[in-house]
Amino acid sequence: MQKKFLQIVLNIPLNQSFTYYDCDNPESKSRVGFRADLKFGNRRMTGFVISESEKLPEDCPVDESKIRPILRILDDEPLFNAELLKTAEWVSSYYLCSLGEAVSAMLPSGKRESDAGGFSFLEESPEVKARNLSDEQKKAVEEILEIKSEVVENPLQSELSRSNLHYLYGATGTGKTEVFMQVCERLLSQGKGVIYLVPEIGLTRQVIEAVVSRFGNTAAVLHSGLTPSQKLSEWRRILNKDARIVIGARSAVFAPVPDLGMIIIDEEHDGSYKSGNAPRYHARQVAMFRCRRLKIPLLMGSATPSVEAWNMMSEGGIEKHLLTQRLAGGAMPKIKCVNLSLLSSDFGSISPVLQKEIEETLSEKRQVILFLNRRGFTHFFRCNSCGFELKCKNCSVSLTFHKAEKRLRCHYCGYSVSPPQSCPECGSLDVGYSGFGTEFIENEVKAKFPNARLVRVDTDSLTHKGELTEKLEAFKKGEYDIMLGTQMVAKGLNFPNLKLVGVVLADTGLHLPDFRAAERTFSLITQVAGRAGRFFPDGKVFVQTYCPDSEPIAYAVAGKINEFYESEINLRKMLNFPPFARLIRLVFRAPSEKQAVSGAEGAASILHKILRAAQLSPSKFQEIARQTEILGPAECPLSKIAANYRQQIILRGPSVSLLQYMASTFRDNFKAPGEVYIEYDVDPVSLL
Repeated sequence: MQKKFLQIVLNIPLNQSFTYYDCDNPESKSRVGFRADLKFGNRRMTGFVISESEKLPEDCPVDESKIRPILRILDDEPLFNAELLKTAEWVSSYYLCSLGEAVSAMLPSGKRESDAGGFSFLEESPEVKARNLSDEQKKAVEEILEIKSEVVENPLQSELSRSNLHYLYGATGTGKTEVFMQVCERLLSQGKGVIYLVPEIGLTRQVIEAVVSRFGNTAAVLHSGLTPSQKLSEWRRILNKDARIVIGARSAVFAPVPDLGMIIIDEEHDGSYKSGNAPRYHARQVAMFRCRRLKIPLLMGSATPSVEAWNMMSEGGIEKHLLTQRLAGGAMPKIKCVNLSLLSSDFGSISPVLQKEIEETLSEKRQVILFLNRRGFTHFFRCNSCGFELKCKNCSVSLTFHKAEKRLRCHYCGYSVSPPQSCPECGSLDVGYSGFGTEFIENEVKAKFPNARLVRVDTDSLTHKGELTEKLEAFKKGEYDIMLGTQMVAKGLNFPNLKLVGVVLADTGLHLPDFRAAERTFSLITQVAGRAGRFFPDGKVFVQTYCPDSEPIAYAVAGKINEFYESEINLRKMLNFPPFARLIRLVFRAPSEKQAVSGAEGAASILHKILRAAQLSPSKFQEIARQTEILGPAECPLSKIAANYRQQIILRGPSVSLLQYMASTFRDNFKAPGEVYIEYDVDPVSLL
């Protein structure tokens, strides 16, 4: 029997394949797309077969006698096809990771399948029938599904036309989900499959329930709550065409859907579509790549589009479909701003005006959500004499006081310490806690509204699997009067009896050293406000803030959406930030500050040489290279996380390809010293 040589990639940061042979294949079946169990050095690992040959490849650096056999093939059928492999190759080159890391990020890691389906976490939900569409919704469905066939002379427009990008834009409650559903139904009736992306699964349960109850077993759900074996089962159902609509979070963008007809990205602005670990891909970029290659439409939607998407809509790069009417009988809520700086500081976290509104709402037997983008009992330990703040010894962030355990805790690495009785810096006894968190407000709400039934929803209060779903369902059924939560309650949820939303402190994320801080603050207030008044026209929103005149807060409160985007886009243009420039961020992590600094400084000098060479070379890059700059090295705003010091370099310029060329040339020719680890982040969404 002929032995085959397999080219295999591994989930390691080495951008190369490794040659093994397979001699246990009596039927000579192709192994491409299969996973193999093998020994790599002394480690036992899973590899991914990307090609095979009868002869040893000519460029193989070792003699045939040194080639090792694989231990076994792990699958009965291939797990990935040529289209997914092309996508992995693109992810590898675009996001500066190895092909093995890209393939590994796509595939389920389970070794054998499990019976439990992907939506075993849902209870039996009633059959949801298609709703009648409004004229606006019908128009959107028809325009989205209309295939553009005209030939466009301008090559730039032609590319945009071919990429077929659509955006369903409308305030919360205007029926975007139903448009998505009817588009899915039409595509399924044509024998096509659909990928439907949502942000974190726990927060979009209602959309998933709607999809599963509408499409039944033809829907597959991919989410982080599944075991590796359950994920593998869902993956097989998708490959075998048993499931034709795949709903899931970020990684579902890689689902191997045969005859894929469209990818939908709900809540397109959401930061969770960007991966925090290598490969640091953005699901929106991957979806754009797959749709362009397959010549199918990409449909995005949100009440608060990302600034990049808004800019592309303004310039005609994305076709916009507008929804303006709230369909459940509701109206956009009345939003009022409460200027905390004008009040005395003894009211706690709930101002007298908000307290009065809560009392009125409760007396009408209606519900309240109080929102704060901050966990913990109070924000941070602060000395009133010298201004000293107690920070984490492993991370340069303020420690948060948790009353239940009487400890100060770090929310980045988990370090905790007992609160000091006096200031460690100056010895003063005049110490206290500035700011407030959900635990602090919970105690205040209990004291001010003793008869109200209160539920708290944040990552500290959720202790077991499924608890988030249970609490949200109980609130929806009216078992609680007040829900207190962090951004978990900000989006995508429908509560018919909700009348009042209070944003306890709108400024929390506004002062972060990150160019997207204003966009996030605006989006959060607008999304939270959208929870109120969805079913009745009497919804109210109160936004408490110390900065009522800051643009993101003022525009969100006034409902001036166009004005906010116009102002933010002008500011980004002036400061040369995305969408007017592209960024790649290199972060240098090391256990000692000296190592991190020297690693970053050494890298900066090499990157400057690469850039200078590009500026001097008579190539297409020359003019672009002259507009490209290297920012840093500098300490990251969060200069220490989990006992690692962090330095960063930011590459900024008009062309992402030149930045990728610089970063990959650097990566291929620079060995990081000692314990320095380098993260590469293309198109970063956060610079913290």
